[in-house]
Amino acid sequence: MERTITQSVEKDLASKIVLISGPRQVGKTTLSKQLFGSYQYLNFDEEDHRKILLSKSWDRAKKRIIFDELHKKPKWKSWLKGVYDTEGIPPSILVTGSARLDIFKRGGDSLAGRHFSYRLHPFSMAELKDKFDPDLAMERLLNVGGFPEPFLNGTKEFAKRWRRSHIDKILKEDLLDLEQVRQLKSLDILVDLLSERVGSPVSFNSLAKDLEISPHTVKRWIEILESLYVIFVVPPYSKNIARSILKEPKIYFYDTGKVKDDPAIRFENLVACSLLKDLHLGEDLKGEKNQLYYLRDKQKREVDFLVQRDKKIDALIEVKLSDDAFSKNLFHFGEQLRPNNLLQVVKDLKHTKSTPTARMLSGKDFLLSLEKI
Repeated sequence: MERTITQSVEKDLASKIVLISGPRQVGKTTLSKQLFGSYQYLNFDEEDHRKILLSKSWDRAKKRIIFDELHKKPKWKSWLKGVYDTEGIPPSILVTGSARLDIFKRGGDSLAGRHFSYRLHPFSMAELKDKFDPDLAMERLLNVGGFPEPFLNGTKEFAKRWRRSHIDKILKEDLLDLEQVRQLKSLDILVDLLSERVGSPVSFNSLAKDLEISPHTVKRWIEILESLYVIFVVPPYSKNIARSILKEPKIYFYDTGKVKDDPAIRFENLVACSLLKDLHLGEDLKGEKNQLYYLRDKQKREVDFLVQRDKKIDALIEVKLSDDAFSKNLFHFGEQLRPNNLLQVVKDLKHTKSTPTARMLSGKDFLLSLEKI
């Protein structure tokens, strides 16, 4: 199955190092091997591969060299810069990793001007539209999540078993490349606690009390989980950035199937994942500077999402499972902020509705409308 970023990656490989990051088992290696021409795949975790990589003895006759988990090599950016500056392209150089590659600043010079970065996300409705019936795709995304293996299997039982192994590998293997965390059991419990709080502002103090650790430790662990693509943080919007940082964020999971089994919350998480993927595509393919927020004022009026593109408010989006009455809060914030789009997304809506300033779309139609590149 061709991913949304495939053609852009192939184009960039002709002249730049390409970095692809994303959650573990999201399909980075599969994508890398499906691109044009012959390739040699070298995984830094494999001893034989590591020897070839460190001695720089890979096959120069190949069209493409894939370095997987290269960020685990000390000073990997300086090493890669040296390869590129000395040998150039071809062969094309593709680097993949199961953590945010931009956080690994272990010394050495920057790769500025030598690379383009991409983030590969789980499947979305827009990405699946040519292969799956939209109704089936949405139900699978909600029930088992968008990671390729559980999605293609399609059963909750398989997804549950896969998810347990998935989280274990992240916490027991990938985590150690970021930081020495001794309280792995507490971190595992934090993941479960967060899965029960999706869609609501998260209090670090409250989580700290539940786990009997400090709020600072909770904050650090959440940053680690975000770096490993387990969760993503949606901050509250404020024109005063300092005030925004102090307010409680919302947290969503890349794996919608991990979220508590509540249809409304899972649908909100799916919309959040799809919006984030669309915004990341705008950044990675078009150079935009985008951000996803939520809105809440002192009177506790709230709108689920504010989409900012290139520092301009593009849309306010309210998400509902079945309520086909327009949200008053949507209009309240719309009058204040004047976004380009005022949208209410209702999963089971039968007919599109509109007012002079707002539109109401079904979940299926809205999710299919994203990722236009």
